[in-house]
Amino acid sequence: MLSPYRVLDLTDEKGFYCGQLLGSLGADVIKIERPGGDASRNIGPFYQDMADAEKSLYWFAYNSNKRGITLNLETADGRDIFRRLLLTADVVVESFAPGYMDSIGLGYATLEKLKPSLILASISPFGQSGPHRDYKGSDLVCWARGGLLAQTGDPDRPPVRISHINFAYLMGAMDAAWATAIALYWRGASGQGQHVDVSIAESIAKTTFMEHEMWEVTGKERDRGSSFYRVPNSSMVLHTVWETKDGYLYLMVRGGELGARENPLIVKWMDEEGMADDFIKNFNWSELDWRNYTQEEADRVHGYFARFFKSKTKAEIIEGALQRDIILQPICSPRDIVAHPQLRARGYWQKVEHPELGTSIEYPTRFHLPSGSTTRIWRRAPLVGEHNQEIYKAELGFSDQQLVMLKEAGVI
Repeated sequence: MLSPYRVLDLTDEKGFYCGQLLGSLGADVIKIERPGGDASRNIGPFYQDMADAEKSLYWFAYNSNKRGITLNLETADGRDIFRRLLLTADVVVESFAPGYMDSIGLGYATLEKLKPSLILASISPFGQSGPHRDYKGSDLVCWARGGLLAQTGDPDRPPVRISHINFAYLMGAMDAAWATAIALYWRGASGQGQHVDVSIAESIAKTTFMEHEMWEVTGKERDRGSSFYRVPNSSMVLHTVWETKDGYLYLMVRGGELGARENPLIVKWMDEEGMADDFIKNFNWSELDWRNYTQEEADRVHGYFARFFKSKTKAEIIEGALQRDIILQPICSPRDIVAHPQLRARGYWQKVEHPELGTSIEYPTRFHLPSGSTTRIWRRAPLVGEHNQEIYKAELGFSDQQLVMLKEAGVI
C-alpha cells in the first residue's frame, strides 16, 4: 500500500515500531543510526544469549523491513547529507526531545521550506507543546502519566506494569504510523505536508477513555483489578484468574442471568469428573447475588472451581468448554501463541533468513490481513551501516574515497 513512499527513520525505542509498521505496508524505510550503531542494539534478549550489538532480538523485532545507514547529525556534513536524503523522502519520523531538531537546524519550519510536501512525525513522551513538553519520560512514566498504570494489577496491591514490554512506546509509535498514513492520504488530496505531533502519554490516556467517562458520570474511580474483581457496593473479592496444570485461565463466577446459565454447566462437568459434592451441586445459582454472601462463603464456592481447573491442562479445559458451550478463556503464554493453530492456519508466522547468523528466525508477519495487498517481513533488521554503500554511493553518488573520508571524520 505504501510502496511509492520513502521514510527516513530517526527514532529510538520510542518510535521504532512506527517505521516497522510503515515498512510492513511497503514503504522504503531507511533507519538512520549514529556511527557505530544505535544504543538500543544493546537491549536484550540476544540470539542464543550472546550479548552482541548485531544479535539483539529487540532490535530484530522492531527494525525489520528497514534498510540501515549511519549518519552523524551533530556534524555539518552529516546535516548536509541528511538534507540531500530529505529530497528523496516523503516522511521523516523522529523521537528526539522536543526542540532538538530545531537546535540542529532540522526542525519542521526548516524542513518544510526544503520540501513543502514533507510529513514530519515527532514522537515524544508529552508532545511538542504544553508545560510538560520538556519533561523526560520513560515507558513506565508514560504508562503512569497516561492513567493506564492505575488500572493494572490486583486491587489489594500497588499498580504494576505488564512484563518488560515497552507498551506505552508501542502505543505512541502505532499512533504515529496511522497518523502518518492519514497525512499521506491528505497530501495526496491537497498536496500539503504537515507536522504530526504524537504524545506517548496521550496515546496511553486514550486507552482509558472508559475510566474518564465513569469519573465524569459517577464521580468514582473504578477499582483496579486483574486476577481479582471487587463486587460493587460490597467488600467481596472474586477470583478471575485460575491456575491450571500448565498455566492459567480467565473466568468470573458470576451472579445474575449469565451466572445462572454458565455456572451449572461447569458444576455438571465437575460432577462428571467426580469432583462435585451435594453442596456445589445443589447451590442455587439462579438467585446468586455476591453482595449477600460473606467472603468465607465465596471462598468455599471458589474452592471447587480452583480444584477442578488445577486438575486439567489448558488444552483440556478449552476442549471441554467448547463441547459444553461454556464461556471461559485459557490465558496464552508466548509459547502458546507461537503454536496457536488459528495463527498457523492464517499464515501469521514467517521465517526470515539471517545469513549473518546462518539461520532463519520465525517472525509475526503482520498486524492485519488485507485482501488487496500484502503485509509481510520484506527484510530482516539491518546490520550497522549495512546499506551505506547502497544509498550513499549508488543513490547519492558519493565515491569510495569520499565515503572513506566521511567515515574517518565520524560523519558516517
